[in-house]
Amino acid sequence: MKVLKFGGTSVGSAQNIKKVIAILQKESLSSPIVCVVSAVGGITDKLLEAGELAKQKNKSYITVFEKIKTIHFKVIEGLTNNPKSILKEVDATFENLKQLLNGIYLINELSPKTSDKLVSYGELLSSFIIAKVMEDLNLNTVLKNSQELIVTNTNFTKAEVNYDITNKNIIDYFNKANQLITILPGFVAKSQSGETTTLGRGGSDFTAAIIAAALKVEQLEIWTDVSGMYTTNPKLVKQAYPIANLSYQEAMELSHFGAKVLYPPTVQPVLNLAIPIHIKNTLHPEAFGTVISNHKKENHLTVKGISHIDNVALLTLEGSGMVGIPGFSKRLFETLANEKINIIFITQASSEHSICFGIDVNNAEQAEQAINNAFEYEISLHKINPIIVEKDLSIIALIGDNMKSHQGISGKLFSTLGKNNINVRAIAQGASEKNISAVINQSDVKKALNCLHERFFEVNTKQLNVFITGIGNVGEKLIDQIKQQHNFLKKNLKLDVKIVGMSNSRKMIFNPNGIDLNNWTEPFHHADKSSIEGFYQKVIELNLRNSIFVDVTANKDVASVYKNYLKQSVAVVACNKIACSDTFANYKNLQDLSLKYNAPFLYETNVGAGLPIINTLNNLVASGDKVISIQAVLSGSLNFVFNNFSDKKNFHDTVKQAQFEGYTEPDPRIDLSGIDVARKILILARENGIPMEIEDITNDSFLTEANLNSDSVDDFYDTLINDEAHFQKLYASAKANKCQLKYVAEYKNGKAKVGLQEVPEGHPFYNLEGKDNIVMFYTQRYPEQPLIVKGAGAGADVTASGLFADIIRIGNK
Repeated sequence: MKVLKFGGTSVGSAQNIKKVIAILQKESLSSPIVCVVSAVGGITDKLLEAGELAKQKNKSYITVFEKIKTIHFKVIEGLTNNPKSILKEVDATFENLKQLLNGIYLINELSPKTSDKLVSYGELLSSFIIAKVMEDLNLNTVLKNSQELIVTNTNFTKAEVNYDITNKNIIDYFNKANQLITILPGFVAKSQSGETTTLGRGGSDFTAAIIAAALKVEQLEIWTDVSGMYTTNPKLVKQAYPIANLSYQEAMELSHFGAKVLYPPTVQPVLNLAIPIHIKNTLHPEAFGTVISNHKKENHLTVKGISHIDNVALLTLEGSGMVGIPGFSKRLFETLANEKINIIFITQASSEHSICFGIDVNNAEQAEQAINNAFEYEISLHKINPIIVEKDLSIIALIGDNMKSHQGISGKLFSTLGKNNINVRAIAQGASEKNISAVINQSDVKKALNCLHERFFEVNTKQLNVFITGIGNVGEKLIDQIKQQHNFLKKNLKLDVKIVGMSNSRKMIFNPNGIDLNNWTEPFHHADKSSIEGFYQKVIELNLRNSIFVDVTANKDVASVYKNYLKQSVAVVACNKIACSDTFANYKNLQDLSLKYNAPFLYETNVGAGLPIINTLNNLVASGDKVISIQAVLSGSLNFVFNNFSDKKNFHDTVKQAQFEGYTEPDPRIDLSGIDVARKILILARENGIPMEIEDITNDSFLTEANLNSDSVDDFYDTLINDEAHFQKLYASAKANKCQLKYVAEYKNGKAKVGLQEVPEGHPFYNLEGKDNIVMFYTQRYPEQPLIVKGAGAGADVTASGLFADIIRIGNK
């Protein structure tokens, strides 16, 4: 014999009930079936709502009653082509229900006893409907009222079972029963005096467990709307998956911490007899589900599941007067017990200076008042402080029998949370080490579950959530590169890079599941208006794990918000060099924030686009080498200009070409004035540990006063035409000296300068072509032959690749 229980969702519609009937038909081929059913989904709540409205003299209880009736009639009509006979009997039941509600309305009272009678209609109706439909299908089915089998006391709304009488009733009945399928309403029972009672929360599970234990069946099956107990909440973590096997202890822990599939107290009868529980999905009966038993299955996972409880209040009782004084804990917990407040989390400092515990937030004010009253005398003497109450919290818990024999689980838990800026308010771990619990802000639950699930269950695949501001040439190239390399990174580096936010100067779009990179331009047509602050607020609101903000602009205002991102543990990747070339105090502050909040701040593309210049310098310094001097051509745009400018091609047209091909900023004055190169050598000096300011750098500009004082880009180009003779003179001088014109940056002995130089033949800079950059590091280890980094230093592709490399570097951290 098998016992199967079907929950509210499983019998929540005609379509689902048909699936239940199909499952019962199949299961009954091998053995007799006992089927326990819940009320149609949502009906119990509606019955209670109608009762409460009637009690309050609110005539809208009739509207709720009619909704309940309509739902059941719709189910019946969807189940059979001849609903009249069923509807007639059901209508009589509804007439009784209506009279009960009218009585509650008239006497203005809803006692626990009446409440039990009211809610019992849910299960009685669903079981009757299912049994009648199965009889009409000529299935060997009998409806048996559980109230004739399960006997309880009169503790209404949560009655206690008299097992001696109940077990005898069950055994006697089923010893004589000949039917293949027995339908039983869950949740309902009767007292010894014949009054309707109910079994409390999870009552239908309880009914099934009582029957299964009395009959000592081989297995109890609980059919629900999910395919077993999941590694974590699948509504919050898409990668969650069903756990094939769990011990009773693991299942109890997961259920206590929010897994709604199972309510531990209700299955206690089968636990005592070690009867396995198989959780199955009515909507997908072919899925294996979860088997809960004492049988130990070999499993490589040390953590079996991650669960959570929301709406937690954390209360702290502390004070120096508690130290070494016995009795404080006893008085505290007695006070809560007297108020019938359940404690779901507790921890105490070894100093005995404080006790911290978690309760349902709905009980917080009641607990606060009761405790302050209980310790009023000690509080008045300042021996202890008034109780501290913190709300908007949740508890997350790692669950697993095998955690005890594996070191480092707690370390992985807390380091993962810390890296994602999830603050832990309190910690609890039992000596059995089956459960490690932590209290966190409720707003961080989704991020916490996702990053922990990634850490413990997802074959070390790490998801990076990227937010890009600046969708110009470089931004578009970066998007293309991420799209192109997505599968490669996931397969080879275990990195799942998703762009979840984009913005340009006009619009911004977001998709926490990842923007479709095959059609990312389309959503911009209907997107929200962009703003720097609005983009930042959305990033924080989404609160995604491993978030990376990428700045692909040259905007000062965007650079000014880096600090805000870093404070929220959001990594920052920037090709915008304004932040790192701002005041040294701001530069240092960003470095400090990066360390403090464990948020990487990478800006390799600030110098040399995609060339590993900053990374090379950092490695030299970190390894103990000392940089003596740096000589560099750091402007790909200027190198392109002076490689293409000649006595046969004027300077104006050369600069125009450089801008057209994307080698200069939109405002070419930034490049040609030398300020861009000055910023780059400043950043290298700072990376070498020198607290230098931009004003400390000597800038020997080759531009004329008219060029430098131009009012606009168009005006600037006009001055280039007017001053062509000046530029031809520079070219002629270099040609006469058999030199090449190069804009050179130099750093030595704590000083730096930038300017146009005539580079002689044989110098490493002489043959530097196109838009290439070159940097020569003279160090203690490279005193005569410098360490040289050389390559393309400008262009959308290489700049995007440098940004992409920084993103990957963060992912590999």
